[in-house]
Amino acid sequence: MTNTPVTLAVTAHPGDFVWRAGGALALATARGERAVIACLSFGERGESASQWRAGMSLDEVKAVRRAEGEAAAAALGAEIRFLDAGDYPLVETPELVQQLVDLYRELRPGVVLTHAPADPYNTDHGPAGDIARRARILAQAAGVPTSDGTLPGADGVLAAPPLFFFEPHQSEVSGFTPDVLLDITSVWEQKQAAMHAMAAQGHLIDYYTDLGVRRGVQAKRNSGPNLGLPSETYGEAYMRLYPQVTDTLA
Repeated sequence: MTNTPVTLAVTAHPGDFVWRAGGALALATARGERAVIACLSFGERGESASQWRAGMSLDEVKAVRRAEGEAAAAALGAEIRFLDAGDYPLVETPELVQQLVDLYRELRPGVVLTHAPADPYNTDHGPAGDIARRARILAQAAGVPTSDGTLPGADGVLAAPPLFFFEPHQSEVSGFTPDVLLDITSVWEQKQAAMHAMAAQGHLIDYYTDLGVRRGVQAKRNSGPNLGLPSETYGEAYMRLYPQVTDTLA
């Protein structure tokens, strides 16, 4: 285990980490940290319509989506691990939760990013976030064994990394109220490259480009004069699940 800080994104499908958290992941790697994506499925059934229309088999669809996810992760400088749990529906199983518990303990992330509880446009997203949160809590418990049945010991359990929800596809109908606006201007080109790697969902590129501009405008408006954000700012929006602990209000 190294002491390199880790940002972990737990997502339902390959595109999710790109559209919603690509900037945060690219910023982490730009700082010399690790960014790791735990992708619970390939999005093979619910987010690969063009492949099915082309007459591909299930294995072929998975291969296409894996390649897209790997290319997008590489554009961000991130690592990606596919858990191949299936989608539409994404079903929580003890095996899937255990895989995430083990991953949390392996990586010891300093930050966790995942789906918000509500997304009426995709019924896999809420469950994926639920699984990510439950596994995080279980990974903190000294009495919860690893996958080989051994107990982790005091040094093997997870600490309490802050958890952020990234933005659902339409926040207006998802109960999502941003309380963190992240300036991703310095890595915007990397996020664009990752978006263009997602050919199966290329129709979303314009939407998330526009959203990046809008969140950037909001970031500038809320930053005050001292942060000095550039005239052309791009942003991502997040919500904290747990309170921030600080001795300075800023």
